[in-house]
Amino acid sequence: MDHHPATNHEPNDFFTVLANNIHQVITEKPEQVRLLIAALIAGGHVLIEDYPGTGKTTLAKALAASLSADFQRIQFTPDLLPSDILGVSVYSRESERFRFHPGPIFSQILLADEINRASPRTQSALLEAMAEGQVSIEGESRDLGPLFFVIATQNPIELHGTYPLPEAQMDRFLIRTALGYLQPDGEVAMLKGREHDDPLTSLQPVANVNDVIRARQQASEIAICDELLYYIARLVRATRDYPGIRLGAGPRASLALMRLSRALALCDQSDFVTPDHIQQALTPVLAHRLILDNEARFSGQQAEHLLEEIIRSIDPPR
Repeated sequence: MDHHPATNHEPNDFFTVLANNIHQVITEKPEQVRLLIAALIAGGHVLIEDYPGTGKTTLAKALAASLSADFQRIQFTPDLLPSDILGVSVYSRESERFRFHPGPIFSQILLADEINRASPRTQSALLEAMAEGQVSIEGESRDLGPLFFVIATQNPIELHGTYPLPEAQMDRFLIRTALGYLQPDGEVAMLKGREHDDPLTSLQPVANVNDVIRARQQASEIAICDELLYYIARLVRATRDYPGIRLGAGPRASLALMRLSRALALCDQSDFVTPDHIQQALTPVLAHRLILDNEARFSGQQAEHLLEEIIRSIDPPR
């Protein structure tokens, strides 16, 4: 059992303290750090999709190191089995009965590294856990606790030996984000910061599980007026018949957009959601849920660009 520090941060302080701690390691990506913490507050899971060496795993580890919570990392490979994630029952000769040995999924923060390297069968082992916060093993449902938070990473350009995530599983991620390469000055600062050691090794927890639960409760109470709910519905509905999009976002995306908008408002120390919060949340929440038609894909269109067009085409409430 972890000994959680008695931080008792107020939700707004929780974001600031957590972000500042992560920035000791991830120095140049404030918006991505903000999105990651907002997703944690919103109670959703995160897919970080970017090129090798951009800091995907480091960002996930920095968040885990900043929280006094149970953390497990799974390196996904083609030979990984569902039981390697969920656990297995082993017969004990002493007790003459089977004893369940829980797998790494029984953690509070789970890093699924290079998730698209595992087979669809193994990927599906995460599906129930991400959707329901529980797993069914040998006919018994086992709860994963209130915090359970998955951060998955994948390389968007590597195809050999990978299995693309199915749409049903992509829909279970609250957001998809990327880090991108550092600017030259930032890369030099990173090199200097790691000249002698890795700052990740000295990162200390600054918050605990209770802080996350309180922030989630606070976010659920952030005011969002009916006009903004209609705005969310109009934005999501526009993806269902927009030129270039073969399959738009469903109702789960509308709920995700509302949840992340509230979490972003909390991070900004606002008591209410604004159109800006919804617009900031739109692409991270929706881009990975859209399927473009062949003409759009062959012409080089991206979901992010189409969502920018949709934002411009729909006037926000005033």
